[in-house]
Formats: sequence, C-alpha cells, structure tokens
Amino acid sequence: MSIGGKRIRPILVLMGNELFDELHPEALAVAQAIELFHNFTLIHDDIMDKAPLRRGKATVHKVYGDSTALLAGDVVLVQAYEQLAKVRHANLQSLLLLFNKTAREVCEGQQMDMDFEQKDVVETEEYTQMIALKTSVLLAGSLQMGAIIGGAGLGNQQHLYEFGKNLGIAFQVQDDYLDVFGDPLKFGKQPGGDIIANKKTFLQIHAMAHATGNDKETLNYWMKQQPEHPAEKITAVTEIFRRTGADAWASSLKEQYYRMALEHLETIAVVSARKCELRNLAEFLMMREH
Repeated sequence: MSIGGKRIRPILVLMGNELFDELHPEALAVAQAIELFHNFTLIHDDIMDKAPLRRGKATVHKVYGDSTALLAGDVVLVQAYEQLAKVRHANLQSLLLLFNKTAREVCEGQQMDMDFEQKDVVETEEYTQMIALKTSVLLAGSLQMGAIIGGAGLGNQQHLYEFGKNLGIAFQVQDDYLDVFGDPLKFGKQPGGDIIANKKTFLQIHAMAHATGNDKETLNYWMKQQPEHPAEKITAVTEIFRRTGADAWASSLKEQYYRMALEHLETIAVVSARKCELRNLAEFLMMREH
C-alpha cells in the first residue's frame, strides 16, 4: 500500500457519491475497503503469476515467501471488511451484497485468465468476458457503491455501473494496443511485452482468427517461443498484427466500448454539469499514451 498506485478505484467510489449528492464521510470507508480488496487481489495474483515486481518494488511473495504472502493477502481482505463494518449507512446490506458479488466475479475472471494460458485459441467473446470480470466489474462496482451512498435510484445505479464496466473494457483494449503500438518513450515500458510473454490479448486473438497461410504458421510458431533475444519475435508478430488489421480493429473496438460507456453516463438522470468530471476521466483514460 505504501508504494502507491493509481488509486483509481477508491476515487471512483467518491466520484459515484458526488455524482448524486455531497460527499458522505462513509464513502471514505467504502473507498478504503475497495483499495484494500484491490491490493489483496494483487498480492495473490503476483503469487499465481510468479511476478517478481509490482510498482517497481519486489512483490510480497518474493520478499517473504508464498505462504506468508497468501496469509498477508487474506489479512488484507479481512481489513477490507473491517472498513466496511464502519459504515452505518441505511443501505449497508446493499453495499455488502454488491461488494461480495464483485469480489466473487474478480476471482472468476482471474481463474479464466489462468485457464486461457493452457488454451491455444481463445475467442474474442471469451477474452472480453474475462476482462469484464477480472478488471471492469471492480471499476463498475466502485462507482455503484458510491452511488448507493449518494442516494441514487436503482436505474441510475445500473447506468453508472454499465458506464464503468464498458469503460474498463475500452481501457483494456487501449492497454493491449499501447503495449505493441505505443511510443515506448511515452508508454514507459518495453514495447511488445505481451508478445514476449505469449499473452492472449485483443490483438493476438484477432490475429489468430484472421491470419492465413504463412502468417498463421509463423504466429503459431512464435507464440510458443521465448527466445533469449526477443526483438525478432516482436517484429515478426507485430507485422502479422498489422497485416491482419488487428491494430485498426482494436482502435475501432475501443471506440465502440467508449461510446457505450458515454451513452450510459448521459442516460443518468442528473444535471449534465455533475457528469463533467466522469466525462473528463473517461476521455483522459482513452486519450492516454502511457
């Protein structure tokens, strides 16, 4: 927790509250619970992924071992519920039900992601569902929990949830795109990191579905290789992405989900001026180059 992070999820709780009413002190407790839950998932994800670094620092399991990291993650989850227990809001039951539903779905999404590592072919619909569960529902749930505290009706809550869910999917499409086609000086990461790791992404799935002949064989070959010097692999796979139109398709797909998110935001029955900050956030996330 001390090494930072974007804190986007707790901020969304507060923004969801402020969309409908003045900021309620109990929104802060819910925001803290959400951030604690997110960090619980990161500790356990890093164990499953065998990740050595998180936010530029050694991961918990690398420093203390897998068993201690598992227990640490469990305790962080308990701390999340301790924060929720501070809420005296009339809709505490609704908040708990949504929190638990979200937590369960995030775990389901992580399991799907691990299952995909064993599959040669993943369909776009499967991958989108995985992203929705693993990433988007926590963004969406954070907004809706804030809306509950702000006194929003069920219809408005659902539109705000769908705004967050679609924005999360668009964000992941953008992330997959930038990993390959982003400016490395702006993106701040080695280009082609997902290609090196043989990760299933929106680009890889589209290319696998549309490549033919030599391109199909070449893509299948490289997706099973982990060369010591990966530049050749990155170049070859990137060129296949271009020839199959994966880059243009991903840009179009991002815009599709972004538009759906904004449509749900515009449908929410509050004065337009109250939506400005959420519009600005959505635009920032979509226009980013890193």
